[in-house]
Amino acid sequence: MNPLLARLHPYPFERWRELTQGVVPNAAYKPISLGIGEPRHATPALIEEALVRALPMLSSYPATAGEPALREALAGWVQRRYGVTLDAATQVLPVNGSREALFALAQTVVDPTRPGATVVCPNPFYQIYEGAALLAGAQTHYVPSVPARNFAADWGAVSEATWARTQLLYVCSPGNPTGAVMPLSEWKLLFELSDRHGFVIASDECYSEIYFGDTPPLGGLQAAQALGRGDLRKLVVLTSLSKRSNVPGLRSGFAAGDRELLEAFLLYRTYHGSAMGGMVQRASIAAWNDEAHVLANRALYRAKFEQVTPLLARVLDVALPDAGFYLWAGVAGPRDAKGEVDEIAFARELLAQYNVAVLPGRLLGRDVPGAQPANPGQGRIRMALVAPLAECVEAAQRIVSFTESLR
Repeated sequence: MNPLLARLHPYPFERWRELTQGVVPNAAYKPISLGIGEPRHATPALIEEALVRALPMLSSYPATAGEPALREALAGWVQRRYGVTLDAATQVLPVNGSREALFALAQTVVDPTRPGATVVCPNPFYQIYEGAALLAGAQTHYVPSVPARNFAADWGAVSEATWARTQLLYVCSPGNPTGAVMPLSEWKLLFELSDRHGFVIASDECYSEIYFGDTPPLGGLQAAQALGRGDLRKLVVLTSLSKRSNVPGLRSGFAAGDRELLEAFLLYRTYHGSAMGGMVQRASIAAWNDEAHVLANRALYRAKFEQVTPLLARVLDVALPDAGFYLWAGVAGPRDAKGEVDEIAFARELLAQYNVAVLPGRLLGRDVPGAQPANPGQGRIRMALVAPLAECVEAAQRIVSFTESLR
């Protein structure tokens, strides 16, 4: 067995299942889950129809690089969304969802034979970053976050010695779980650090199309162009259709950026067997070429956040995020042995008494010595507003009742 497998941490939902063993939810309430970030809006008919029309393609092996028509659709979307012109033949690559590609990219980029090989990621974070780093043979450095800045990563807290060992940096904007969007000033800092130390930046942007104001979130490609980095050196942006188009089961997304990195990534993927099925490619073309369903999807999320956020703000430390479909809320109530707010106990009791599932924040972070708090998820919960509007409002009302009962 690969000994690196032993370094993996249990996935947050596995840990939550263990922590809730023996918890019996109150059967007087219908169960409502705000725990898993799985889109539950209807899949657009145009995507389903394109998928069905392409069923005859099951009889052919797909190319790992994807059909030219798909790559043109991907480059076209980037142009319309960000105003960035990409070479469809060399600067975009279809992937089987951003999760798969985020993991595989580390296996392509990291050289574990170099002493101190390091992958840097924000904290709290999407656990795939950590698993990808560990299985690539690197160590993971967790960047402290700043609660007063919506838990944005404190890049300035990373030492020059750590940056010098860094081979890959994961960023997530809009962030999971906080919903924070990186401003141009942070991109400028990270690009300067990348130039100085030579590491690759992998930008996870799968929540980019769910936002609440009139201005869409800034993306990595857009930031690079604004800062005069037209060659997109050392930058790979990854995104997917799962959240944008409500097709988590399609497993479709793309990577875009530095052509030399994508050439190496394509080589890896050719051997890894990562070709996207032809019918999925055709359905993806239909999805990327249509924005009407994206506008409708965004409106559904906006309606939920408009009603749910004020309700929860009465009893929790929570505010509308920059983007995404999560609420990252501070709770009150139970205390642990150290006298700190115990969001795990809060979530367990909420499930037991009101049959509402949320995810304790500590499961999405790691302890950082010297940071306050050591684990940025301590005392916080993540809520995914993916259920229908009525269910989200009902869940919020139950959380209010539960929290008031703790006073």
